[in-house]
Amino acid sequence: MLTHAQIWNAIDRLAARNKLTPSGLAKKAGLDPTTFNKSKRITPEGRARWPSTESVAKALAATGTKVDTFVTLITDAAKPPLYNVPAIGFAEAGQAGYFDDSGMPTGKGWEEINLPTVTDENSYALKISNDSMKPTYRAGDVIVVSPSVPVRRGDRVVVKARDGEVMVKEFKRKTTKQLELKAVNGDRERVVPMSDVLWMARVVWASQ
Repeated sequence: MLTHAQIWNAIDRLAARNKLTPSGLAKKAGLDPTTFNKSKRITPEGRARWPSTESVAKALAATGTKVDTFVTLITDAAKPPLYNVPAIGFAEAGQAGYFDDSGMPTGKGWEEINLPTVTDENSYALKISNDSMKPTYRAGDVIVVSPSVPVRRGDRVVVKARDGEVMVKEFKRKTTKQLELKAVNGDRERVVPMSDVLWMARVVWASQ
């Protein structure tokens, strides 16, 4: 018996096979970009919802995927889908040419790595290069950053200052004049004038 989770997971895997997010797959298929979003997978009453056969058919046609291949994605859906995410080293993030002024990845020099549970097509990965943030993050860890996800109090964030400094902190508070942050490996606090902040983005996943 098929379950809702199997079908939706297969759609996620189909998107990942084609180097797309679920919303990117929907757009490629000529559908509303939110068609395959997680918010569309349940009804307002909280019941699981099936994707329409028309939307699945359009996704298969747009990606040139055969039905039997999609069936394989359903039966193999216990494995989490992997997404291609642009990645650079944390030290490189402070250099010019890797981000635009809004914090979106740009330019050359990015590599791609496969990571699970990443559905924001604007997400990117930073590879931690040293142990300065132990025990929260260690050399070799990978963090995924999403410029599109709202930041809430207590979230871990990446902040880039206008002088090029890039820092990973815990978000405390933001006012019109300053950004209040806390170290991820202790209670040390730091206040950064908003005039010195180029952008801030939320850490949504870490390979710990």
